[in-house]
Amino acid sequence: MTTPRQAAVTFTAIGLLFLAYPLIRPYDDETTMAGALSFAGDSWIAAHMAAVIGFILLPMALTALSPSRAAQLMTYLGVGLTLPYYGAEVFGLHAIGEQIKQDGDLSLLAMVDTIRYNPAAMTIFALGLVLIAAGTTTAAIRHTSTLPGWTAAPFALGFVLFIPQFFTPAPFRIAHGFLIAAGSAWLAVELWRNQTLTPASAR
Repeated sequence: MTTPRQAAVTFTAIGLLFLAYPLIRPYDDETTMAGALSFAGDSWIAAHMAAVIGFILLPMALTALSPSRAAQLMTYLGVGLTLPYYGAEVFGLHAIGEQIKQDGDLSLLAMVDTIRYNPAAMTIFALGLVLIAAGTTTAAIRHTSTLPGWTAAPFALGFVLFIPQFFTPAPFRIAHGFLIAAGSAWLAVELWRNQTLTPASAR
């Protein structure tokens, strides 16, 4: 069972994790040695693992918003479909970077696009993020009658924009992280103040 205050702590953690993701992530030219060294660096792993943990915590936090079964199912499935791609991004590209760091063979960078743009992997990843967007949006709409106004809207918008932000430069990606962090903080404050909510798992 997730109480409102437990959910507030979880939402706060989610916001900080999704803010850390674009802030820590290096943005060097990935066709150069600098890019390869970025893949090999600890900050590459730390940034992407922050996102992974944020996604894992997401369904747990949403239970405090008393989402419909459909919203819960979409979010859980979405997270499950999203995380394998992050595994390849974190450890696959890190391994390539480590190898290039050792032998200086930049031709290995050709494998980066092979990993990222594998049709099956991209389809599963995109489907996962679409389901997460649908789940969080459904939960936000359902909960407007319990929390003040559109409290959950900025948080849900952050996940609606998750796919588009991948195609923007670093400042926009960082701004996206701030959007999720701000949305998480607003939800956390309202949940902390409101102790009358009944978690979906207690119904």
